[in-house]
Amino acid sequence: MTEEFERIVRDYQDRIFRLAVAMLGDRDAAQEAAQEVLVRVWKGLPGFRGESSLSTWIYAVTRNACLSALRRRPVVTASLDAPGPRREMDRRAAAEWSGAPSPDAAALLERLPAKYRQVAALFYMQEKSYDEVARMLDLPVGTVKTYLFRARQRLAEELVRERVGKGGV
Repeated sequence: MTEEFERIVRDYQDRIFRLAVAMLGDRDAAQEAAQEVLVRVWKGLPGFRGESSLSTWIYAVTRNACLSALRRRPVVTASLDAPGPRREMDRRAAAEWSGAPSPDAAALLERLPAKYRQVAALFYMQEKSYDEVARMLDLPVGTVKTYLFRARQRLAEELVRERVGKGGV
């Protein structure tokens, strides 16, 4: 079992992390979630019955760990007019619009709502089919297609806004 787990870590560690970043939108939280996923996979490996593919099972474990992490996050409310949040927004905006020719895919995905982000990450970054994404996220295939359509719309709007903001288009 140790060799099989080492192979899983080697083959899936980066994919687990990328999916966690896409779902959580925070690299530190994603790192923590990815470690939790690997522990869960290690513990669950003896009971894995092969009713689904190994990758589907691992992505389901990752999804569940990320959803648990999201539920554990404290809900913070603050006025956007308060100095602290305003400075943070200004700092992020300055960093984001710092002149890079185009944002990378992960940064674009982070701008999407979580439900669109996780579907888009699986479909585009992990190259899963509609059916695979639907199984992994326990969604109807039609919902996956709708979420992807809406994610593409929002990303296109973001790119247009970015170009207009930089004096393009």
